[in-house]
Amino acid sequence: MTPRSLLSFVRWYVREITGEAEYDRYLERHRAHSPTPPLSRREYERLRIDRRDADPGARCC
Repeated sequence: MTPRSLLSFVRWYVREITGEAEYDRYLERHRAHSPTPPLSRREYERLRIDRRDADPGARCC
C-alpha cells in the first residue's frame, strides 16, 4: 500500500467513524430526490442528534 493510498484510507475511515460522511451522503440523496434546498450541515446534525436522542435503542445513557 502506498503512503498516498494509506492516507486516503485513513481519511475515509475517520470520516465514517465520526459520521462526517453522513452529511455528504445526505446531500447526494437530497439532490437526487428533492427539489427543495438541502439542510445546512448544522441543521442536519441537529436533526440527526434529535432523532438519536428520541430513540436511544440499546444505548445505556
